[in-house]
Amino acid sequence: MQVRRLFHGVKGAARLAKYASLWEHAMTDEAKRRINILSFWEKYELKATLAAFSTKRRTLFLWKSTLKRAHGDVEALNPRSKRPRTLRRRKWPPLLLAEIKRLRQDHPNLGKEKIFHLLQPWCVQKGLPCPKPATIGNLIKDMGGLRLCPVRLNRNGKTVARKKAKKSRKPKQFVATHPGHCVALDTVERFIEGNRRYIITFTDLASRFSLAWATRSHASQAAKDFFNLATFLFPFPLQNVLTDNGSEFMKHFDEQLRARHLTHWHTYPKTPKMNAHAERFNRTLQEEYIDYHEDELLDPEQFNVGLMQHLLWHNTERPHWSLKMKPPVQFIQDNFSHPECNMYVADTTD
Repeated sequence: MQVRRLFHGVKGAARLAKYASLWEHAMTDEAKRRINILSFWEKYELKATLAAFSTKRRTLFLWKSTLKRAHGDVEALNPRSKRPRTLRRRKWPPLLLAEIKRLRQDHPNLGKEKIFHLLQPWCVQKGLPCPKPATIGNLIKDMGGLRLCPVRLNRNGKTVARKKAKKSRKPKQFVATHPGHCVALDTVERFIEGNRRYIITFTDLASRFSLAWATRSHASQAAKDFFNLATFLFPFPLQNVLTDNGSEFMKHFDEQLRARHLTHWHTYPKTPKMNAHAERFNRTLQEEYIDYHEDELLDPEQFNVGLMQHLLWHNTERPHWSLKMKPPVQFIQDNFSHPECNMYVADTTD
């Protein structure tokens, strides 16, 4: 746009600018390095070039001949793809491929390891070699994935494929570096005298600061109310929230995260180790408090009174192995707060 304004009305200016842009991006850094080495060779001879650069003699002559054949075109020195011209292709009997396809159709989205165990006796019976699970996965990929999705009927009676919604996942190498960087939520379910009660838990991954709340409801509105309470009590702004795929963390809860512009990460199904901090707090909370006050869960309001007292002790006095035997509040004060911070300390100046 700048070129067009500066040279408006000049014939060929835009084309020249386009050629300049192509030239700038066509010549790679490696090509520039090679042309500099050739220039050094021409000026200081071969012996000095071999001593100055970690390049072999035959490589220099190859670059020189390549540049000569291209009539001095520097683009010829760009590194070429090392991909083989002829690739090996998987060649398996069509009967075997048809059996893998049948297994995926009869049992939608069956994993490659399970298909391997079902395919082994069939291959022995037919006298065919049985591919390993990794090869089965590649064969499924070659056949288009063979992934099936459930269908539903719309109001006109036509079938509509039901596509799974894509969910954000926590990066594999992610490590929380400060309070609020990522918090994890989970739910503990208890069945008491024919009644279901739920304890929603909140854990900060960096400081292990934890909260919990008992409720009768398993709806997303209850999780949303607890999250608002937790963010009010937790004195740091949040960035990421990690939960499992439970229904209590959908709809109203997810809408609340979107309204706060927070990133909502989900764990993979049946993978509790992705939410290890919350799972560990759940176990600690059950072993140290819930198991001894289970009868009080029939009245969540009464249970929460004692639970808050326990959480106050848990966050301010209880030593944590992961925090070098410090309670979460003390750990926050020592590492993430101002030296004069009086977090959770009563103000007695008046």
